[in-house]
Amino acid sequence: MSNEKEILISDADFNRMVKFVQSNYGIDLHAKRQLINSRLAGVIKNKGYDDFKSYVDYLLTKGSGDDINELLSKLTTNYTYFQRETESFDYFVKKILPETTAKHKRDKILSIWSAACSSGEEPYNVTMYMMDYFGAHWKEWDTRMLATDLSVDVLAKAQRGVYQLPDNMPNHWKREYFKPATGDRYQIAPKVKENVIFRQFNLMDPIQFKRKFDVIFCRNVMIYFDQPTKTALINRMYDATVPGGYLIISLSENLPPDTKWKRCTSAIFQK
Repeated sequence: MSNEKEILISDADFNRMVKFVQSNYGIDLHAKRQLINSRLAGVIKNKGYDDFKSYVDYLLTKGSGDDINELLSKLTTNYTYFQRETESFDYFVKKILPETTAKHKRDKILSIWSAACSSGEEPYNVTMYMMDYFGAHWKEWDTRMLATDLSVDVLAKAQRGVYQLPDNMPNHWKREYFKPATGDRYQIAPKVKENVIFRQFNLMDPIQFKRKFDVIFCRNVMIYFDQPTKTALINRMYDATVPGGYLIISLSENLPPDTKWKRCTSAIFQK
């Protein structure tokens, strides 16, 4: 029987960590005390600390980018997959793309942002839908997407672009947009990878990219935020979108009733 003492977080240290993470990264951990205990106890031991207090002291005063990245990776779930919520992709292809390409028939530039892109499936998937949509005219358009996430770990995975594909992946996508890798895994084809620009970005920061966006995908990230943080984010995204542009969230999320965004259908809103 092990005599090793269980490391538990005190009220004071829990409150300090919750406040630090929420004020800097928007993530609300108020109801996640058990998660913090279970996921960080091993980190604390590995770093040579005897208790949460020493770890939190270090994190809040001297913690490096790597330390913060490790913390956030442990406390958030970067779970995503290809063709997630296909209803939104159907609307994107049938309604948003025709409308947006008509607006850009002169400059032939689409500006799309995958915010909180996680391990890359979403922006690569959006690219595949666009390649199918444009067909032979694909090279006439600049469709390069911005894809951002807070975690450098998942961004590294996204840039590698190696995945196990779901059974429902269309065969022509497997042929056109992937190359077989090791075992049962596939590598994103270069022409797809070239369309996505990955960057680290904190959604709490001001949104100051070169262009305003025609479409923003921000799915399955606001579940981590409290209501004031969500409201502030969707207002910043509203300002970062062109008139008539779209915001696509997940089917499990919603915007507050007093939002400036106009609801089009489930999970899709227009400026």
